[in-house]
Amino acid sequence: MKQVSPPSCLENALEEFDLGHIQVLEFPDGTRSAADAATAIGCDVSNIGKSLVFMTEGNKPVLIIMNGADKVDETKVAHLIGLSIRKADAAEVREHTGYAIGGVPPFGHSSPVETLVDEKLLTKDVIWLAAGTPKTVFSMTPDELRKVTGAGTGVKIAATPAPQD
Repeated sequence: MKQVSPPSCLENALEEFDLGHIQVLEFPDGTRSAADAATAIGCDVSNIGKSLVFMTEGNKPVLIIMNGADKVDETKVAHLIGLSIRKADAAEVREHTGYAIGGVPPFGHSSPVETLVDEKLLTKDVIWLAAGTPKTVFSMTPDELRKVTGAGTGVKIAATPAPQD
């Protein structure tokens, strides 16, 4: 991986939050999943923070940041925000965040987006997140992620795994 400059929206947000020390790294071949990113970085998949955009019934975006090993429980999210949700399509993701699917960072969006962070992700020492493209990432601490998202302690929104027989 090599160090690269972040997109201008993300770079401005890093400076705004006094996080200019964070380095953005680029994968030579990109990644298709959280597991691919973990392999390329050399970390556990649960250290990958995947950014997933959903739309409420009123067409308001909600960004969910989960650890790469878990799935979102959409019912839990809907209960938390008091509105039903659906996955955003590619055009909606770009319209509301300024980024393509697979590259959405947790902050530095083109417009404000309500953000929920799963509590399990915030237990990690280091969290790796998308940096504007499917080929770029950066790492931050849970405290830094809380700072940029206002996540506090996080929320319990991971789907419960099905019991094994």
